[in-house]
Amino acid sequence: MTDTATFAGLDPTTLGDLLRVAGLPGFDRWQDQIKRTGGCADPIHLRGWVLHKDKTTGEVLHRYSTEGEPGGRLRVACGNRRASRCPACAWTYAGDTYHLIRAGLAGDPDKDIPATVRDHPRVFATFTAPSFGPVHNRPDRGVCRCGVRHAPDDPVLGTALDPATYDYAGAVLFNNHAGELWMRFTNRLRREIAKRAGLTQRELADACRVSYGKVAEFQKRGAVHFHAVIRLDGPQGPESPPPSWASAGLLTDAIRAAVTHAYTSVSVPTAGDQPARTFQWGRQLDVRPVKAFGDGSDITEQAVAAYVAKYATKAAETTGTLDRRIGELSELDRHGVPDHARRLITACRDLDELYPDRRLWAWAHMLGFRGHFSSKSRRYSTTLGALRQARADFRATQEREALGLDDREPETVLILADWQYAGHGHTPGESALAATIARGIQANRETAREALADRRHLDAEGEW
Repeated sequence: MTDTATFAGLDPTTLGDLLRVAGLPGFDRWQDQIKRTGGCADPIHLRGWVLHKDKTTGEVLHRYSTEGEPGGRLRVACGNRRASRCPACAWTYAGDTYHLIRAGLAGDPDKDIPATVRDHPRVFATFTAPSFGPVHNRPDRGVCRCGVRHAPDDPVLGTALDPATYDYAGAVLFNNHAGELWMRFTNRLRREIAKRAGLTQRELADACRVSYGKVAEFQKRGAVHFHAVIRLDGPQGPESPPPSWASAGLLTDAIRAAVTHAYTSVSVPTAGDQPARTFQWGRQLDVRPVKAFGDGSDITEQAVAAYVAKYATKAAETTGTLDRRIGELSELDRHGVPDHARRLITACRDLDELYPDRRLWAWAHMLGFRGHFSSKSRRYSTTLGALRQARADFRATQEREALGLDDREPETVLILADWQYAGHGHTPGESALAATIARGIQANRETAREALADRRHLDAEGEW
């Protein structure tokens, strides 16, 4: 068990429950279950059984039941992607996202993405939101408009200089329509590429395919923006080379033209006291080519994949709002939601009746945003589902070996199972113990990662 000094700061109730849990007869098995989930903060509890039988003879090869587990339950990982809800499961989700994005940049034979994809034109682009009023910021030079040089962690950063004139309604409506704005951009981008290649839309489809992977990020001011890897392939996708005219320069020029085109806008009609609005991306568009590892560029395949993975586990809670749906505004008082986020949430509630089809109140915890936080085009890379299936298959193989079934063909084994949901989460003491387990697992991963990095460094210098 972990050194008791780790739990010195716990309140008496939690510490008492922790000692109770640690003293139970099935504590070691409980630890094994939590380690298997990676230290999940909110595991799902299941009751049930699994039976392995020989299809031909009917012989029972193995039987498992949760009757012998601590509390009669099996605990499995919740799988939540939000780091604010479950750091352990979010770490797994971030890792999957990293491999998904990097495979689309560097290739991965195991994921059916050839290494030649590195030779395809690809850029890393950031699409920002327009201004809804001046906010406290920290410019590279000089001071904020308020006359103060803010510290990097100053909570006032991103909040309105003048809340009375800031367009909170416009901010949440932009977030709410950001997904449609992205769809319009991708449609227009293909037209801009075709124009520069001297092709029609139909001819472009026969010569080139546009692929992308993107993630949403909330700025401190509560406005969503997108980071995207955009790549040009041949007509069959990453397996086929792009046409000779395709280049990172042409792609960059087409992106800039598509962003500012009138088609890439979303109009919101007048409703009640709200004026008609037309939304476009903000003027701060950043487009840079992605370089291969080791060429001295900051925008490398690894750096881009890590950047996208980082934001795949975050949401609007980084601005001070809640990470779950809001039932009533009084919840904001209980959780100490800051004024700027509170005003955006209140705007969602006030606009909900004016735009009922937009479901603004249902997405108030996301400051109006209702799109996918991470998404990709069909042929960009592998899928999160495929990565999860590969992990499940690996674990299934390990279990077959542990059960002594690895010498049997899977087709000859009949698996019968019955599972029922039995709750979720931890008691206070279990939560403290699970957090310690998660930290230990993370520390081991970091040590292994550093060792691998050192080995690669030595390999590169010929000293290994």
